[in-house]
Amino acid sequence: MTNDKDGRRLRFALIGGGPGSFIGSVHRIAAELDREIELVAGAFSSDAVRSAEAGAIFRIDPARAYPDMATMLQAEAARPDGIDFVTIATPNHHHLPAARAALEEARELADVVAGAAVPYALTYTYSGYPLVREGRARIAAGAIGRLTKVIVEYPQGWLASTTDSKQAAWRLDPERAGPGGCIADIGVHAFHLAEFVTGLRVTQLLADLGSVVPGRALDDDCQLLLRFENGARGALLASQIMIGERNGLSLIHI
Repeated sequence: MTNDKDGRRLRFALIGGGPGSFIGSVHRIAAELDREIELVAGAFSSDAVRSAEAGAIFRIDPARAYPDMATMLQAEAARPDGIDFVTIATPNHHHLPAARAALEEARELADVVAGAAVPYALTYTYSGYPLVREGRARIAAGAIGRLTKVIVEYPQGWLASTTDSKQAAWRLDPERAGPGGCIADIGVHAFHLAEFVTGLRVTQLLADLGSVVPGRALDDDCQLLLRFENGARGALLASQIMIGERNGLSLIHI
């Protein structure tokens, strides 16, 4: 992703991902892994003080740790060394407003992307790890032969009981998280890993999504049966109620 005009590293900003965020630092690590991209700015929190704290943690210019998204986009657009793209690492209900603001206008995000002369992508940061890339390359080269079985698991346990944390609050709220709970939060990463590493698309699935903790409106425990395009069968398990598990993403292929 180096800039073809001058060979420099691409400059990016984070929207969200500040103090208390699990995913902000992961996005930065994955983006900067091959030294083609660098984090130079951000509106890391809706709280200006916390955004400044995040800027200090990430060791960027204090003047580029902005108090809000609008200020950041305006200031960076005016800089000769302004950002090339933004990474949105906020709760789900902020994604569309942030993307719309970054792309400047539209009725729907799809229309914005179609009409804007800039790239837009959904990032799955686990695909940036060297061992994940190595696994994909070996499978593509035929090192393990034809795949017949693919199992991917993503167990967590932090939502096994009721919690009042800020991180849990928006994930369990359909108004802010959308229609999916665990499946949309971590299940999509497991699904992407299965397709990315194997190089195969899932053509059919059978999903069993449910809530274990009483009173929850969104799923916290999920099982999926998968059928891949080469006929291989698979299974995906994603759960946030498995006590003792922290962030155990794993992939098995046979």
